[in-house]
Amino acid sequence: MSKTKISVQLFRSNHHQDNEIKLGERLIKLLRIPTDQPIQLAIGSFRQEVRIIPGKKSTVLRISPSLSSSSGLLPRSTLNVKYNAIDKLLRLGPVIGVMISRYDPDEPSKPFGSISSFCMEMVNACQKLGAYVYFFTPEMIAPDLLTLEAVQYDEDWKKGPVPIPDVINNRLSTRKLENSPSVQHFMKEVKSRLGTHIFNEKFLDKTEVFDALGSNEKLKKYLPESYSLKSYPILKKMCTAHSTVFLKPIRGSLGKGIIRITRQENGSYQTLTTSLEGIKKNSYPSLPKLFSSLSGKIKKNRYQIQQGLNLVRLHKRNVDFRALVHKNKKGRWSLTSIVARIAGGNHYVSNLARGGSLSTVKDALATSGIPPAAKLSAGARMERAALDIAKGIEEAIPYHFGELGIDLAVDTTGRIWLLEVNSKPSKGDNAPLNVQKVRPSAIRLVQYSHYLTGY
Repeated sequence: MSKTKISVQLFRSNHHQDNEIKLGERLIKLLRIPTDQPIQLAIGSFRQEVRIIPGKKSTVLRISPSLSSSSGLLPRSTLNVKYNAIDKLLRLGPVIGVMISRYDPDEPSKPFGSISSFCMEMVNACQKLGAYVYFFTPEMIAPDLLTLEAVQYDEDWKKGPVPIPDVINNRLSTRKLENSPSVQHFMKEVKSRLGTHIFNEKFLDKTEVFDALGSNEKLKKYLPESYSLKSYPILKKMCTAHSTVFLKPIRGSLGKGIIRITRQENGSYQTLTTSLEGIKKNSYPSLPKLFSSLSGKIKKNRYQIQQGLNLVRLHKRNVDFRALVHKNKKGRWSLTSIVARIAGGNHYVSNLARGGSLSTVKDALATSGIPPAAKLSAGARMERAALDIAKGIEEAIPYHFGELGIDLAVDTTGRIWLLEVNSKPSKGDNAPLNVQKVRPSAIRLVQYSHYLTGY
């Protein structure tokens, strides 16, 4: 099978039929495409019989407005093209669909909310690397599952019909939407009927992650003691063993609802709870009293109880580290970035949504007080931990992931710990939409789509 990258243009001619495609003679020879017989054109799930007409331009594929409209293909796209002589199939792509939670055409500067800048970066990355990307919400899925309406960028954001993509990146931001019957049915059908690749298929629960990794001897060293909090004996066991423990909503995000429990010198207990208003502080004379106050929360939501760690601090603020890992163009897990996240104000969680800030790993560890040798090796050890954890997730949890945000911590001895794994790492950014900079994460997502589709 021959393949290359090519630009797509529209042409209007009274001398050619709508199903005819102009292609440079050099590319026709390179791809070994016959010009004396019809072939099949494929763009995502779109199929049409076409004829190839030799042209002069060697790096441009020219199609009619009619064919562009029926295939959903934009006239100034840059795609990869490959030809399979056995099937007589000319395929353009990859077609990447990003499934998102919201689209608001009345907000042209932020039509996709907090991920609008990321969406623009994906457009630019696809133009650079050769791919065709669009963005769609569950409401845009047609009942027959064979066609979609989606939003594409062509000098502006425009909504229109598109084929089912070759690859779907699930960026839905809520479990409720992701678990809706219509979304689950759509994902199941396009995978089975069309062979569509879907990655980051689901949110990860904290207990699910720790249970999966806990059976891996290689990864146990990264895991703080942790259990699903179901009863008083578990709370008593953890609070007896550790002076500080954390209760984390199993399906929580952005640091919401995390409770820190600290045993005081007089035997009483203090709790600090994150909320939209800030930190709420409460005191309890005994552990049974504390459990009684928690029982209502435990009945409504599942919590993970986790060992408190003596972590490094910067300017008296807690620090953790977000490692972003992606499947690369060879289909292997690779590190994209590691940044330090510093808790803001009086918060003990470092999420940016809670007023946290970012720093380099080097600067965050510079005044940490950990042993010099551990400080020098911390970056490399965090990279190794992130990659090992990503591989462990892939081996133990039977879903397809192409991108993971892995939250790590370093204690005062230099030991590395896993805090949690996020299958929908934040893409929020305050950058304006017209910024041309493309973050490495967008590049990695397109490269992995190339790998999945063989381009």
